[in-house]
Order: sequence, then structure tokens, then C-alpha cells
Amino acid sequence: MRPGSIQVRGGTLETGWWGPGPADAPTLVLLHEGLGSVALWRDVPERLAAATGWGVFAYSRFGYGGSDSAKLPRPMTYMHNEASIVLPEVLRVAGIKHAVMVGHSDGGSIAAIYAGSFSAASRPVACSAMDGQPALLGLIMIAAHFIVEDLNIVRIRRIKVDYENGGLRQRLSRYHSDVESAFRGWNDAWLDPRFRDFDITRYLPHIRVPILALQGVDDPYGTDEQIRILEAHVQAPITTRLIADARHSPHLEAADVTLASITSFIANLPWDFST
Repeated sequence: MRPGSIQVRGGTLETGWWGPGPADAPTLVLLHEGLGSVALWRDVPERLAAATGWGVFAYSRFGYGGSDSAKLPRPMTYMHNEASIVLPEVLRVAGIKHAVMVGHSDGGSIAAIYAGSFSAASRPVACSAMDGQPALLGLIMIAAHFIVEDLNIVRIRRIKVDYENGGLRQRLSRYHSDVESAFRGWNDAWLDPRFRDFDITRYLPHIRVPILALQGVDDPYGTDEQIRILEAHVQAPITTRLIADARHSPHLEAADVTLASITSFIANLPWDFST
């Protein structure tokens, strides 16, 4: 990994690069989960770079990892704000030219909003760089949320107890310089009654690039209803897979199968690096 940081409006964000830079190959852009960071992708970026020959770029959102803290409480639209304000600037500052978004959990939702919002504004994304944004070649979502499910909230209430009375705070503190910002920003937003209205299905019909959607069979944060919602709303080519012996992080819990699915998807993408 080549560790680093970038300056965007609002402060400094921690970054990591693996493999070739954006001038030499397309880039897999990793968007982490609600309690994730650059480091919590573990060996996934290195393995993806080796398997695909593409560059891999990850950043920790504000409030996570080694990035600057976030202002709390987060708004109910924090994922929309990330997709429409922060992420576009990150991609521009990082110099990424051709990209596949790889989003996990909250990161998957952010990726879907980003991919769908350009077309929703009548600006095609697929294989066309607009307003300093990369040409988007594909979209990979791992355990993404398109609506809020009851079991999702039950699980998030339980994790709050573990954070306040168990060992979760200590475990997270190894990866986040401001662990309160990381945890409270995510947990408080999801447990706010207003968050039950979270619904990003309106973005899905506007996605114009091939999609790979993966979810663990035993995911405690979402059922396969999330996959069915995606299939019902998208018009782009889509491949879905439920990963056996995996929960909310199949890229870690069933890494070989999950990374093979991702690598195969990328290998079959139609793209032109000269675009």
C-alpha cells in the first residue's frame, strides 16, 4: 500500500493506493462500510490489484480511520451528501480517470446514489467523463442498503450495547483516531426514527453501467430483499450472487469466492481505456 492523504473541502482524508496509478490502468474505488476505514479493508485491495492488474484506491470518510472528524450529528442524508458532494471531489483530486466503484454496506449505498445521480440529472456516466469525474465502467455493491429493514435496526441496537458495555469501543479504537465520531455518527443516524424513511430506489433506474451485487446468505444487517429490490428497479445489466458461509462482509468471510466473483465481473466489462 502507498498510504497518503488528500485535501478536500472540509479537511483531510486518509487514502491508500495499491497497484498502478490512474494514468496506467483503470481504478477500483473502494467505499467502506458504516464503521470501516482504509485499514479495515485488510488484504482485499492488495488481492484485487494482483488479480486484476488494475489500480485500487480507498479513502476513509470524514470521521473514520485517520481522516478528520465529522460534524455530529450526521444528517439523515449523510450518504446522499457523501455521494453528491464529497466523493466527486475525492475522485477529481485523486486524478482518477476510469473507475469501477466497489461499495460495502453504507459504501454500496453511496456508490448506487453516485452512479444513479448523474443520469438522473440527464448527464450520462457510463464510459464518459463529465465535470472532472471519471468514466464509470461498472458498479459493485456488497451488502448494500436500498431501504431499511426491521432486522437491520435490531442489529444496530445490539451493536450499540456492545460499544457502550462490551469490547467494541476498544476494538474500533485500533482503526479510528476519533472512535466516538466514527461510531456515533453512524449508529445515532441509523437509530434516529427519521432514518426509517431512507429509500434510495429512485436512483437505481438511472444507473447506466453493469452491476454486480453480492450479499452474504447469513447477513444480519439485511435480507435478500435488498437484492430483489435492486433487480426490480435497475435497467442496466446486473449480476447478483448470495455468498454461502458469509454474513455482512463476504469479501472477508468468504474471500476467495467473493473476490473471484469480482475479478470475473471486471474481466468481462466492456471498456476502452483511451476514452
